[in-house]
Amino acid sequence: MGLIAFWGRQTWVLLRALFILAVLVALFIFYKIYSYEQLDDAMHLEQKHNYLSLLAKTQAASPQHQQPNIVFILYDDLGYADIGAGAGAGTGTGTGTGTGNNTMIKTPNIDQLAANGVMLSDFHSPAPVCTPSRAGYLTGRLPARAGLPNVVFPTGDIKAQISLLLDRNETNIRLPAEEITLADILGASGYRTGMVGKWHMGDRSPSLPNDMGFDEYYGALYSNDMTPFAFYRNYDIAVAAPVDQTRMTQLYTDEATRFIQQDSEQPFFLYFAHNFPHDPLWVRSERSGNSDAGLFGDVLEEIDDSVGDIVEALRDSGELDNTLIIISSDNGPWFLGDAGNQRGRKGNTFEGGMRVPFIAHWPGNIAPGRVETTMAMGTDLVPTVLDLLNLPAPTDRELDGKSILKVLKTGGRAPHNYLYYYDGDTLFAARDQRFKYRGAAGVIYSTDQMPVGMSIPQKEWLFDLEGDPRESYDTSDRHPDHLIRLRQAFNAKVNEMEANPRGWR
Repeated sequence: MGLIAFWGRQTWVLLRALFILAVLVALFIFYKIYSYEQLDDAMHLEQKHNYLSLLAKTQAASPQHQQPNIVFILYDDLGYADIGAGAGAGTGTGTGTGTGNNTMIKTPNIDQLAANGVMLSDFHSPAPVCTPSRAGYLTGRLPARAGLPNVVFPTGDIKAQISLLLDRNETNIRLPAEEITLADILGASGYRTGMVGKWHMGDRSPSLPNDMGFDEYYGALYSNDMTPFAFYRNYDIAVAAPVDQTRMTQLYTDEATRFIQQDSEQPFFLYFAHNFPHDPLWVRSERSGNSDAGLFGDVLEEIDDSVGDIVEALRDSGELDNTLIIISSDNGPWFLGDAGNQRGRKGNTFEGGMRVPFIAHWPGNIAPGRVETTMAMGTDLVPTVLDLLNLPAPTDRELDGKSILKVLKTGGRAPHNYLYYYDGDTLFAARDQRFKYRGAAGVIYSTDQMPVGMSIPQKEWLFDLEGDPRESYDTSDRHPDHLIRLRQAFNAKVNEMEANPRGWR
């Protein structure tokens, strides 16, 4: 009995020690999460204000008449070949005559914009997932430069808490306030600026849409699979969580057309960042069952209706001919969707994860009916608008994008020698117009019964995208000179980013 009592006391001591340890760990986690405060760069925040003040003074001194309106429509997880124009546009450096024929989903409004404008068949999102890609589109900087290389989650979400706990260098939970967005630039240049849809670059000031250049905002701060999923009008909740997502496309379209139709002498910039076709998918009952591609197709066809409504609103207001419309996606398709004749999907740096549709339409300014095979990236959007409006770039930071204005208007060579494919703050690949170098890295492997995939190490690879758009064959032994050249470009970029990760000058 004495021995039993002894072991009983020892067990109690052990359990009490484990309880105390668990409490201490919980207190540490609580302290780390709730004491965390993202700090902005005061010097470059001042430089940002100085730059925007310069733009405002320049615009006031010599206002430019007939500045074009800009409508940028960005979809969430739209695959390269999910729209008719994408299915017929081809891929890579070929002729652009088409390698797919998407007859299951009908997107006549988007396709008509492509037919009357230009489609880039070799255009890439800045990242293979949503948050960093959006940061790249709006800042003209690679997501690691823009300080937001990873997906952010709602404040208090367990994923956000784990991220804060495990990141040894701390992590940004919002777009740094010192970053300059396209809305900042256009607002300072006399534009009326509005955003409809998914922000997903932080849910707190000073990095909310209205803090980062948008006069008006209506939409969701996160992906539609995150909670709480509410709609905001500026800083206030407009539709409480959980939003009825069957109404989402209609609500967004109503807000977009309302913004377009406002009576104003100012040119306008509308950033329409849809939450669809990100999973989960929802559609109005009257649009359900219409597509041969199931619910996914129904959602895309309702999205296409929305584009038609936006074009009609522009036409009714007399602004269609003076509006540059751009349509693209934040990354490749997720569980459903068509990546076209490409390897990979959302979340990886193979072409299927980052090559996305790109359509530009501007009557009288963009030569219509073209498919351009020039390689480009979402970081090119800001430099292109600066070029379009003859505005100076900020001098205190690197812009990773280049202007593709000439490519859009009449065609031409790529402004880039190389494109760089990042996932997080890690560079995985670099390419030129024909060849793509993938550094030695793991490639995810799993079977359907495996709950988690494994990263299987692989040596460096060189793909010849001209003959192998699917990235199926390593041709490094056939093209050793190109292997060496692209490896050098890859390593030079790694060294550059390590030396100056935020690209400050």
